[in-house]
Amino acid sequence: MTRRPSRPVRVLSCALAAGTLLATAACSDDGDADGHRVSGVAASQVAGEKQTPSPTATLSTDGARAALITEADIEDDWTQVKDTEAENWHDSLLIGTVDVSDFLTAKADAADCQRLLDSLFDDDLLGRPSGASALRGFRQGDSRLLHQVASYDRTDPQDSLKWMASLPEKCDQFTVTDRGEQRTVQVVDASLPAVGDAREAVRVTVQGSTGGTDATLTLDVAAVRVGDDAITVTAGGLDGGEHDSVEQAAKLGTQRLKDVLAGRTPAPDPSEVE
Repeated sequence: MTRRPSRPVRVLSCALAAGTLLATAACSDDGDADGHRVSGVAASQVAGEKQTPSPTATLSTDGARAALITEADIEDDWTQVKDTEAENWHDSLLIGTVDVSDFLTAKADAADCQRLLDSLFDDDLLGRPSGASALRGFRQGDSRLLHQVASYDRTDPQDSLKWMASLPEKCDQFTVTDRGEQRTVQVVDASLPAVGDAREAVRVTVQGSTGGTDATLTLDVAAVRVGDDAITVTAGGLDGGEHDSVEQAAKLGTQRLKDVLAGRTPAPDPSEVE
């Protein structure tokens, strides 16, 4: 498999019994304090509103790295991996061409669904960062979790959040074909705590086969905007989704980013975060 020459490979992997290398990709809903959805808030009410932390700072590469979560920030048995490993995680179930015939009355929706798969594969869910960025990966059995912090000071992450909010309707179910193998993809809405200036979350399920072996890949995906900067969290694998871990990572990752932008050092212990 080849990647775009201008992009480093950043994808997630887990092995099937038959030896086929699969993955979870590096690869928001609005809600109240308990994580229940409040319709329309994330993508519509804050659209165009540039709410920035005060005081604010330009996110540097060192700052982006300081804002990344650690093992202490997520529950269960996640183990941090080397950056080089996380940057080269591999995901073959996300490769494929969306079947346009699934979208008889809305051809443009097929392009949005293709963008979803490609962005999960390329680890640029909110588009390519226009400023500093950093990522960190964690492993738990056959599941993977990838956290990215990035600056979008010359683009608009809110536009990408609005796009994410439309996916459960536009891409609720569609077919992808790769080298003659068909897979069914489903996208459903997910909840997030009320963190950051705006947020969206979805669950993506890919069912089919690769190399002749049946497989189901489940990814929980979240993005949170803080001013012109944002975090993305993707977690899951062949064993299922990791919604609770994504919620925790989104909550504490957002707080770490806000601390960095305010010139503070993020708390090393999550219990110190209100």
